[in-house]
Amino acid sequence: MNTTKTAVHFTDNYLLNPTNPISVNLIGGGGTGSKVLTALMEINESLIALGHAGLQVRLWDDDVIMSANLGRQRFAESETGLYKSVALINRCNRWAGTNWKAKTVKFEKDKFGRLPEDARAIITITCVDNVQARFGVAEILKEISYRRYYQDVPKYWLDFGNSQDTGQVILSTIGEIKQPNSEKYQTVASLPFVTDEFGELLKQSEQEDNTPSCSLAEALEHQDLFINSSLTQMGCSLLWNLFRRGMTEYKGFFHNLKDFRTHPIKVA
Repeated sequence: MNTTKTAVHFTDNYLLNPTNPISVNLIGGGGTGSKVLTALMEINESLIALGHAGLQVRLWDDDVIMSANLGRQRFAESETGLYKSVALINRCNRWAGTNWKAKTVKFEKDKFGRLPEDARAIITITCVDNVQARFGVAEILKEISYRRYYQDVPKYWLDFGNSQDTGQVILSTIGEIKQPNSEKYQTVASLPFVTDEFGELLKQSEQEDNTPSCSLAEALEHQDLFINSSLTQMGCSLLWNLFRRGMTEYKGFFHNLKDFRTHPIKVA
């Protein structure tokens, strides 16, 4: 008889019963980030309805909205010229009565190697379009995890990445998350960083062409119209399950929109 236990990761207890809203740093407000922000709004409203303290989000993006962003990203023509982060956060706050914040700078160390202000959040979500930025975030998260804090102790990193019609979402823990004793499951306290586990894969997949598109038509040559939104819905479902079920058997997935296939990645 096979008695192999299913490997699961139990959600950090503070996320389930917080005294204050859960701090979230969302890095990138483009094709994926602008849609993830909408999903976070939905998660926030739903958590509050269930008696939870909800989320407190900071959106980091130093890009300005251009006409090429309209259509694939959540922006209106009247918003061109504004910072993406400011336009999106203003819209959220007006819509939902939240007091979320926009950061119009890059999430990176300054030239003296100092951490950005407000780098610390319980959950960090990256929707960045280059591999170098991911490795930079990993370095910052490792650095802040070594320091001892009483509030906003970093717990999770959820990374969204995509090419033209494929992508992946990977959940990592920042350090070990205390797991309950379980007879039924094999508990896993630590989920490796995407940059550690898939570092080589990320480097191979790096798109060298980072030049901004001048039109929506040109942008669609680089990325399919619905790759960002399909990744967003599934990736944010993983996050929602951490809150709703208090555990996950999966730490992410590979997604291919060309042939409509998704391959889950188990917690192991």
